[in-house]
Amino acid sequence: MRRALVAAALLGSVAVAPLALAQEFDANATIRIGSLYEPQNLDNTAGAGQGINEAFNGNVYEALFQLTDAGAVEPKLVDSYSASEDGLTYTFKLKPGVTFHSGDPLTAADVKYSIERVTAEASKSSRKKSLSTITGIETPDDSTVVITLSARSISLPYNLSYVWIVNDKATDITASEDGTGPYTLGEWRRGSALALNRNDKYWGSAPSNGEVIYTYFTDATALNNALLTNAVDVITSVQSPDSLAQFSGNPAYTVTEGASTTKELLAWNDRVAPFDNVKVRKALAKATDKAKLLNSIWGDYGTLIGSFVPPTDPWYVDLTGVDAYDVDAAKALLAEAGYPDGFEFTLDTPDYDPHPIVAQFLQAEYAKVGVKVNINIITANEWYEKIYKAHDFQATLQEHVNHRDIVFYGNPDFYWGYNNPEVVKLIADSEAAATVDEQAAQLTEANKLIAEDAASNWLYLYPQIVVSAANVTGYPVNGLNSQFFAYGIQKAK
Repeated sequence: MRRALVAAALLGSVAVAPLALAQEFDANATIRIGSLYEPQNLDNTAGAGQGINEAFNGNVYEALFQLTDAGAVEPKLVDSYSASEDGLTYTFKLKPGVTFHSGDPLTAADVKYSIERVTAEASKSSRKKSLSTITGIETPDDSTVVITLSARSISLPYNLSYVWIVNDKATDITASEDGTGPYTLGEWRRGSALALNRNDKYWGSAPSNGEVIYTYFTDATALNNALLTNAVDVITSVQSPDSLAQFSGNPAYTVTEGASTTKELLAWNDRVAPFDNVKVRKALAKATDKAKLLNSIWGDYGTLIGSFVPPTDPWYVDLTGVDAYDVDAAKALLAEAGYPDGFEFTLDTPDYDPHPIVAQFLQAEYAKVGVKVNINIITANEWYEKIYKAHDFQATLQEHVNHRDIVFYGNPDFYWGYNNPEVVKLIADSEAAATVDEQAAQLTEANKLIAEDAASNWLYLYPQIVVSAANVTGYPVNGLNSQFFAYGIQKAK
């Protein structure tokens, strides 16, 4: 829930914090990571929240492909792969010699099982629909997986980077694990900390440290104090610019700004009145002084956005001029929509920062155009049940962390209920594109249409600021999809 923007062209150059020269590192060091995002459980298909991705993705579990911190998709558990001429059949050869933490060898059956976990009816994975073109998975031998599709899916390798490969003998991984990664799960003290131990039998390169401990905090002040008192070595995301003054310019700390994919979003339920009316949505977009909001939350950090697409996505265009701040135009649109005196609605707001503050800002903004906002504070679990699953809301605040997630606007069943058939078709056709250039062109057009429809109110892009002790280096700074690879982190002796 965070992230700051650097130019997309610079993304690869800021992938990890630079290593200091002429330092001797402790290969058995314990790396203590401070975070606000404790997992709700340990299964990323069971509504575990972003904390599980931060701790487990690439560290405990691996996928056939990996989304790197620089935004590239690279083979991980795949040795080689090929696609048929019609793009409907993919054949994957698995890396030899890979074993799970339990000692079992990685086989094609494990891959089949893992993909089917994500696509199962009960799965809560947000990427389930992205894999819906899969019609069959065959395992002709232990090292070969053949996936057949109902339609071309140019993003299949990318989408498979979200599928953690789990031992097919595992029946419940909500509180345990059996992955192939460089760390095994140590002790998990719920509400406090989660430890990862170095896997000395790891099939790949050994981690640069001996142990990683994620320590969880309920507020940003306590998190910052933990770094100031040496209780943690790294903070995965700074939550306010005010706290940076404690670290910036201090030689005891390193402050690193990376690229962001996290959007602060005011999502309308587009299924229900008055938000089924595009004029109402556009009016409230125009009534939002986003520059003032961003400055009040983040000062000089963060970035204004005009759509759901951040500049690091290939289909980005600058749409900040669409529905720019204009109170008089907002009032005129409300009158055209049949609400000359405004209306009243309830905004369901997660109880953690910065959402309650953002909600109060919007309440004051919309009062200027005659719209009354009733703020209803809910927990993260309540948000998941009420908003995401039951679609029982008028409007809500949420941060969306995922990379390349414009596809959610092509799904009318997604929680916000946006349904423009032209956008649905463009997003579907983009997945069947023969080339990445064709895909990008179609998604760029979809992006423009979504913005013109004011499908949601995209408030700003979070900054992504990582702060560490000066003797700790090698950590990821972009944190795409909230992942935080720990295996390259080093601590000087």
